[in-house]
Amino acid sequence: MIIKIKTTEAAAPTGSGTATNVSSATCVRAVNSGTTARLVTVEASGGTDYGTFTMPGGTVEYIAKDPTDKIFAAHAEILLAAVALKGWWKHTKSLENR
Repeated sequence: MIIKIKTTEAAAPTGSGTATNVSSATCVRAVNSGTTARLVTVEASGGTDYGTFTMPGGTVEYIAKDPTDKIFAAHAEILLAAVALKGWWKHTKSLENR
């Protein structure tokens, strides 16, 4: 997998009211920099939750989302950065071209 960094990594906001669209990214790299499992939430721009998932400590996940969708986490140990990936999906050259 090849990763193109598009923004500086920053701590995830910890509530719906401060959720971020991560510079309108369509692909976000999330890192749990701690050792405790943390809940991550993806929501619509209006605040309706699309879903949640738990990130175990010390893991990395990639989140595909629409540019207006927002993300927040249960703790600022979750770090977020906008990225573009190549080689992620078999029939997709890059999420950047969605």
